[in-house]
Amino acid sequence: MNDSVKVHCLNTDEYKEVPIGSSLEELIDFLGVQSPYLIANAKVNNKTESLAYRIYRPKTIEYVDLSNSSAMRTYVRSLCFILAKAVDDLLPNAEMYIEHAVAKGYYFQIDSDVPVGKPELDAIRNRMREIVDADIPFVQVEEETTKVVKLFQERGMEDKARLLETSDMLYSRYSQLEEYIDYFYGCLTPSTGYIKLFDIQPHNGGFLLRVPNREHPVELEPEVQQEKLLNVYREHLKFLKISRLDNVSDLNRAKREDRMSEVIQVAEAYQSKQIGEIAEEITRRFQDGVRVVLISGPSSSGKTTFRKRLEVQLLVNMLKPVGLSLDDYFVDRDKTPLDEVGEKDYESLYALDLPLFEQHMLRLMQGEEVELPFYNFVTGKREFKKNFLKMSDNSILIVEGIHGLNPELTAHIPQEKIFKVYVSALTTISLDDHNWIPASDNRLIRRIVRDYRYRGYSAEQTISRWDSVRRGEEKWIFPFQENADVMFNSAMIYELAAIRRHAEPILMQVPRTVPEYSEAYRLLKFLSYFNYITDRELPPTSLLREFLGGSSFRY
Repeated sequence: MNDSVKVHCLNTDEYKEVPIGSSLEELIDFLGVQSPYLIANAKVNNKTESLAYRIYRPKTIEYVDLSNSSAMRTYVRSLCFILAKAVDDLLPNAEMYIEHAVAKGYYFQIDSDVPVGKPELDAIRNRMREIVDADIPFVQVEEETTKVVKLFQERGMEDKARLLETSDMLYSRYSQLEEYIDYFYGCLTPSTGYIKLFDIQPHNGGFLLRVPNREHPVELEPEVQQEKLLNVYREHLKFLKISRLDNVSDLNRAKREDRMSEVIQVAEAYQSKQIGEIAEEITRRFQDGVRVVLISGPSSSGKTTFRKRLEVQLLVNMLKPVGLSLDDYFVDRDKTPLDEVGEKDYESLYALDLPLFEQHMLRLMQGEEVELPFYNFVTGKREFKKNFLKMSDNSILIVEGIHGLNPELTAHIPQEKIFKVYVSALTTISLDDHNWIPASDNRLIRRIVRDYRYRGYSAEQTISRWDSVRRGEEKWIFPFQENADVMFNSAMIYELAAIRRHAEPILMQVPRTVPEYSEAYRLLKFLSYFNYITDRELPPTSLLREFLGGSSFRY
């Protein structure tokens, strides 16, 4: 009987016979894999697996370290488990909520009979260190979902019980850390000893879980202040609590109780109210001299539909919006700056003809007429097609583009004449109290559907570009988001349930043989927690129509 099995290790590009039943963790040294950073998981046949995964058949393996977003997710997930156990050990009657990514970390709150001040926070941090030093294994248990639901109910973890109860899975996994159990979407490190770099500290009325730096994961991310972003999250969380839709299980229940029509109507009305309030603020600022609205935000945040709906509201307020796109100010393709790897950097601010943009802005605000450029994406050249623009007394200029909040873009334009809006899909609904939904996942799913429907790109192509898109956002968009006068959250409570039936067939087309399969598989698993809902009740002006189709706006 064979006691070994052949694997192909992509890190070394070698084929090797390994002892059958070996764990991925045990094989790191055996296969001669070296990495500058901590290895936290691996791809096995292009599917992300824990390092505790054991090999029984021939496989292709690629180990992944913390410089990769997949490995970082595994690290953060494991860290959150340690935090949850430490809180439970010291404050057994407390409830902890990990809410969202902010300030380069993860914002969480602790609802406890005992006020959590510095002594309690220090004790939690020390207990986390003890758990890490003990190098306790994370144990995975798989049982019939009904039994897992009952177990969570017995432990008072109703949020997790409801999620599994409404997710239509026959069997479910949960994780165990000594006697403490929890449920985390995705794999964990083999044990707590992997999680050596972290911190917790007070942050804006709650607490911040600090994690390794994405670019240099041997040091912590620097804390940044993002009060405006945090306030947007808080406002939406307040809205969710009033609507009794804190977690995905609440959304699933609304579907099963035939309340989804009401949920959609309320969510759409809430967004309309926000857009109306932003239009009112711009109108007030118009009286004080504002003449330009700059709209910025990351990919697939819904900037275009937001702009169109804002323009409708401004017209209602007797202002005449006139628009231009920053994309039309691209320099000719052969003049595009290069990034650090020598490729054309279309995300760079300097891919724009800044002097021409500035000249046009100043002339327009002085009442002069300008001929707007048109960028031909096919030829990579700027063209002029006798498209003239002139502002009248009640005109307000709407400029949309990813660099709208970058101060260098408008360095020589009077700031009292500018109003800045940041748009992003800041997902606030969570899977459960310990599993937030990353805003980047929400935007990626939107982009996959839109790219497939309108641009002819497969999910594989969109996923392959996503890391590059994210790097551009980190460099050119996110650092300037707090410059906004107002932030607009384009995420809707119900949207992932509505987009599921559109996204799944596209994601299922990703071949198992390509590296992008691991991300497609992860997104499919994530979407499976949402019960399907139809999008037929979405109004034609819904922001989600920009991605799903059926919009009354022209794009």
